Amino acid sequence: MGRFLFIVIALVVLILGGVFFYKFYFVFGRGVKAGELNYFVQKGYVFKTYEGRLIQSGYRGKVAGTIQSNEFQFSVTSERIAQQLMTASGKTVELHYKEYLGSLPWRGYSSFIVDSIISIRDSNMGGGQIP
Repeated sequence: MGRFLFIVIALVVLILGGVFFYKFYFVFGRGVKAGELNYFVQKGYVFKTYEGRLIQSGYRGKVAGTIQSNEFQFSVTSERIAQQLMTASGKTVELHYKEYLGSLPWRGYSSFIVDSIISIRDSNMGGGQIP
């Protein structure tokens, strides 16, 4: 009876460990998003995480002739990437990210984790400089 109970408990622990790994550490998708960096902050009570929002414009709106913007909320775990993004607010950035099925408190609030910056460039608001 003791051996059977040990096997059942071991199987339950292995299954729960597998589900936890799949939910929080399995990379579900990878991709690149580009847009204007709206804000980037460090926040949290216990775990200080870096959170940001990218505004992507140019999507067709639901009403004919309109343009609708899309927001991409993300988290950053790398201190080096976070320092680069802290100075890029209002600029056009291209970010490479990994998508997880769930978020962890020490990794950030979002399931999208930016792991590299492809480019940062100034936004062209009017196409020219003011004399």
